[in-house]
Amino acid sequence: MGREGISRRRFISDSLAGLSAGWTLARLPEILAAGQHVHKLLQSQEPIGFEFFTPQQAADVECLAAQIIPSDGTPGAREAHVIYFIDRALATFDRDKQSLYIKGIQRLRSKLRKLAPRAEKLSDLGQDQQIKLIKQIEKTGFFEQVRTHTVMGFLSNPEYGGNRDLAGWKAIGFEDRFFYKPPFGHYDAEAE
Repeated sequence: MGREGISRRRFISDSLAGLSAGWTLARLPEILAAGQHVHKLLQSQEPIGFEFFTPQQAADVECLAAQIIPSDGTPGAREAHVIYFIDRALATFDRDKQSLYIKGIQRLRSKLRKLAPRAEKLSDLGQDQQIKLIKQIEKTGFFEQVRTHTVMGFLSNPEYGGNRDLAGWKAIGFEDRFFYKPPFGHYDAEAE
């Protein structure tokens, strides 16, 4: 989990490279529907509930996501409401990952009890202890899936959930425009 020498932009870019384009395209309608559901939840005045997670499970996964994309001067996964995207994903297009999450959260809690017997959830630990615990699970399929879902939720179209206030797009320098006026880049700056 070392952060030395890796920028947030590079980390997110490298994480995106690991996503399978075929998998994403095959599930695109479901991903968009999940995001739209989250968008409607966030716009409503009613308290937001979870479809898959219990509140304690959500707190643990949100804490993991916040370590994957932290708030370090700019909004991170927590501010982008990535947890709601993940919850909806597990209730819809990624239902087959539910057991991975359940077992992963159980394993996380087991390690949590060994590290800090009085802590009830990951967020009860300090930053250094959280990182110490996450290092123990970072090579698991569970952590890899949380990371994938976190990046997806962080960079998703805000209309479809996650990426609240364009946090993810701002982090990578993406401008939300439907069209661009020339010059499009430095290579044709002399065109006009």
